[in-house]
Amino acid sequence: MSSSAFQPVAANERIVTLDVLRGVALFGILLMNIEAFSGPLDLSFTGIDPHWTGWDYWADAFVYVFVQGKFFTLFSLLFGAGFAVMAQRAEVAGREFTLFYLRRSLGLMVIGLLHAVLVWSGDILFCYALLSFALLAFREAPRSWLPALGVATYLAAAMLMLVLGAVMALVPDGDAAVMTNEALASIQAQRDVYGQGSYLQAVVQRVSDFRSALGALLVVGPQVLGMFLLGAWFARSGAIAEPARFTRLWQVMRWGALPLGLAVMLGSVALQPYLAPGSFGVRSGLAYALTSVAGLLMCLGYLGWGVRWSHALRWAAPAGRMALTNYLGQSLVCTLVFYGYGLGWFEQVGRASQLLFAVALFVAQVVLSHVWLRYFRFGPVEWLWRAFTYLGLPQLRR
Repeated sequence: MSSSAFQPVAANERIVTLDVLRGVALFGILLMNIEAFSGPLDLSFTGIDPHWTGWDYWADAFVYVFVQGKFFTLFSLLFGAGFAVMAQRAEVAGREFTLFYLRRSLGLMVIGLLHAVLVWSGDILFCYALLSFALLAFREAPRSWLPALGVATYLAAAMLMLVLGAVMALVPDGDAAVMTNEALASIQAQRDVYGQGSYLQAVVQRVSDFRSALGALLVVGPQVLGMFLLGAWFARSGAIAEPARFTRLWQVMRWGALPLGLAVMLGSVALQPYLAPGSFGVRSGLAYALTSVAGLLMCLGYLGWGVRWSHALRWAAPAGRMALTNYLGQSLVCTLVFYGYGLGWFEQVGRASQLLFAVALFVAQVVLSHVWLRYFRFGPVEWLWRAFTYLGLPQLRR
């Protein structure tokens, strides 16, 4: 066993396609999250909101059908792929991996917790960090098992929602009304605090939201872990690094998984296009399960097209190399624009205009990422994360 310590990966050792895909996924995540930045978090991700009209309605429908649940899954898959790449390089170099990886996960957990409390309560990093500990247990799993394990784990969330829908249908009307009132009270608290409150009040509200979000790990957790395992297979098999060896697989994903996923998604929309806050039943559980299956299939389809067009999309690679900095930057900019302690645009921007703002913000991030990486090896938050992970200060300037 080599005693040499891990060092940050040099630019010429990176798999550029992974950076391109991270950049694309980052854009999709912003298109999804912009709704939750500009209004109450608990009113977001509930389907096609019937109160929108005209272009705003179609913008909301576009995000729900083509974006929501498709790009955070893609980002999760890429996280799993990155884990597998690191593990492979550690094995080849004969370097100890477990303690290094545990420090990396702990560092991400701290970043996620600070993000959730100090910036925005819709954080996903804490969930990633928590589940990354479980991912370590699958490091020695046979490569051929990973696709089945990943899909089964992911679909466990859909099965859980089917069961929950059946159970909720048995809840007495009085108890159901109480749950609805609690959901509406939570939405109103977010509306009051984030729309008009001070920064300190927002921090207190974010702590409350974060505690509630931990309960959602029962659903989000299996989805994320399942995508981690699928991503580990894509990296360990060489499918991303050497796509020419897997031509048939990529064709099936592009021309099979994506159209099938879109059809399933449209079926879910036809079944129940909108889920009112606090309401959940058999129909809702089935609609959620279909949406979850569609998210998996469409994510794989997007991955297939992303790999196919990776050369044309290389302009997004710098944003992907700085994905952590850019993800946190999106939260910082959007909360300062929409929240009451910032510009106060909370619930003041139409759905179509939200998407235009998201596009403009991402373009700015791509430009800034290009400029930053001309002079520096890592994004600023990536550098801090590496400093903690490697127990040293990596060289920042080129």
